[in-house]
Amino acid sequence: MKKIGFLSFGHWSPDPGSATRSAADTLLQSIDLAQAAEDLGADGAYFRVHHFARQLASPFPLLAAVGAKTSRIEIGTGVIDMRYENPFYMAEDAGAADLISGGRLQLGISRGSPEQVIEGWRHFGYAPAEGQGDADMGREHGRIFFELLKGEGFAQPNPYPMFPNPPGLLRIEPHSEGLRDRIWWGSGSNATAIWAAEMGMNLQSSTLKDDETGEPFHVQQAKQIQAYRAAWAAAGHERTPRVSVSRSIFALVDDRDRAYFGRGVQSRDSVGQLDETTRAIFGRSYAAEPDRLVAELAKDEAIAAADTLLLTVPNQLGVDYNAHVIEAILTHVAPALGWR
Repeated sequence: MKKIGFLSFGHWSPDPGSATRSAADTLLQSIDLAQAAEDLGADGAYFRVHHFARQLASPFPLLAAVGAKTSRIEIGTGVIDMRYENPFYMAEDAGAADLISGGRLQLGISRGSPEQVIEGWRHFGYAPAEGQGDADMGREHGRIFFELLKGEGFAQPNPYPMFPNPPGLLRIEPHSEGLRDRIWWGSGSNATAIWAAEMGMNLQSSTLKDDETGEPFHVQQAKQIQAYRAAWAAAGHERTPRVSVSRSIFALVDDRDRAYFGRGVQSRDSVGQLDETTRAIFGRSYAAEPDRLVAELAKDEAIAAADTLLLTVPNQLGVDYNAHVIEAILTHVAPALGWR
C-alpha cells in the first residue's frame, strides 16, 4: 500500500493556452484541485515553493486555505527553501496552518534548488555565516525550525507583560503537537539523506538528484532511500520514518491524454549540470496506456522502496483535467501494482 498525492509547481502565465493566467488563478485552482483530489480518494495535496518566479511561492496562506476547505487529505510542500526562511516566524505560521487543518500538514523543507535570481535569499535579509555557503545556511535554518517544533520554552518572559504569561520560559505560539513528526527533508544526495535521518526528519526525494554512481536514476534513488533508512536505524529513533518520491506519470486513457502526452515526454533519464559544481541526473517521465504503464512502473526500484508517491501535475491545464490525471492513476494503475 502506498499513499498517493499530487505535487503542483503552481505555474501561471498570460499565454492564451493556459488555464492559469494569473497568480490568483493558480492559488484558487490549487484549493479546488485539493478538494477534487480528496473527493477522488487521493492521500495528499503538495505544493512546490519557488521565489521570484510565476509559480507558487508563499505556502502558508495556501496551506491554511486548503486545510479549511478539506477534511481528510494530507497537505504539504515539496519543498520550502529554507535559505529564505526565518525559522521562528515560520514555526508560528506552520503551527497555525497545522491547527487549522486539524494536524494534516506534511512540510517538506530543504536547502533549495537553483534560483531565478542571483543569491535571492540576500533580498530576504539572509546571508551565510563567515566560512559557510548558502547550503549550510539552509540546513541551519532547517535545524533551528525543527528544534523549535519541540515546543520547549526558550525565551525569557517580560516581568511586566501586556498579558499574563504561563510559568517558565516561553515557546513559539501557536504550537501544534505532532507537527515535528511530519517534517520532511528534500534531499538531492545520499549525504543529505543521511543527515536528514540523523536529525529525525522524513525523506522527500524528487525527480532529480546528484549523479553519484552513473547508474539509472531510479537505482540511485533506491540506494539513497536505503542509505537513509540505515542511518535512521543507526540513530535509534523510535518512530518509523516516511519516504516519498515524485514522478511525472500519465495514463493514456482518452484522446486528451494522447494529445497532451502521447508523444514528446522525457522517456529516458537525462544528465546535466545543476550548477557550476553539481552533475545531476533527472528521472524519466512515464506516459503510456495503462497496461504498459503498469509494466514500466513495476521496474522502478525507488517507487517500490517509498511509502508515498507524489504525482507531478500540469496545473496550467486546469482543475478538471488534472483531477482526471489523478483519477486515471488511482483507477487504472495503482490497483494493478498493489498500491491501493
